[in-house]
Amino acid sequence: MKVRAEFYSRLKEIAGASAIQLDLAEPATVSALWRELQKRYPAFQDFKTSVLFGSGVEFVPPEHALREGDVIAIMPPVQGG
Repeated sequence: MKVRAEFYSRLKEIAGASAIQLDLAEPATVSALWRELQKRYPAFQDFKTSVLFGSGVEFVPPEHALREGDVIAIMPPVQGG
């Protein structure tokens, strides 16, 4: 299944792109997407316990089931000052 991962903040810098399309084996979850992204971008592992995932206008948990064509936003924690 094809899904799109959109990156924000530091993750966007690490990936060198604001988004990529991936082809995942079915059935797939957000967690499977995140594992694949950590393989492609090892520096993503620094964020493995702190990222937020969004689908549409809602945050979703790692066990959220993906569907063909889903767009998943992946965001590191927000820091302010």
